[in-house]
Amino acid sequence: MNIGPEMLFLLLLAFLLFGPKKLPEIGRKLGKGLAEFKRASNELKGQLETELRQLEAEDREKKIAPPAPPPPENTVAVAAAPSAPTVPDPQLSLPMADPPQAVALAAPPENPPSPAPGVEGA
Repeated sequence: MNIGPEMLFLLLLAFLLFGPKKLPEIGRKLGKGLAEFKRASNELKGQLETELRQLEAEDREKKIAPPAPPPPENTVAVAAAPSAPTVPDPQLSLPMADPPQAVALAAPPENPPSPAPGVEGA
């Protein structure tokens, strides 16, 4: 092991600051802390790798699975149904350039027309 002058200076400084009784205790705590950090980082790395493997497996299953068949068309019911005249929805067929005018045209008249002269109302 190469102990350079910087490392020797740090060890001498730690020895003077903490004393010979505290130095082994500090070393043990430092070693335990580093071991705990390494264990936690390995555990996190393992969890991430597991999640990535699961995501890749799901992607492979999606690519392999055939697409869902299209829903069957009910052409018999459509062809057999009588064709009724369709009345366009006045709100959908009006231009949207002038909304107040569209609302006025779509609204029923306020006063219904009176019957023709000579015809009595019901």
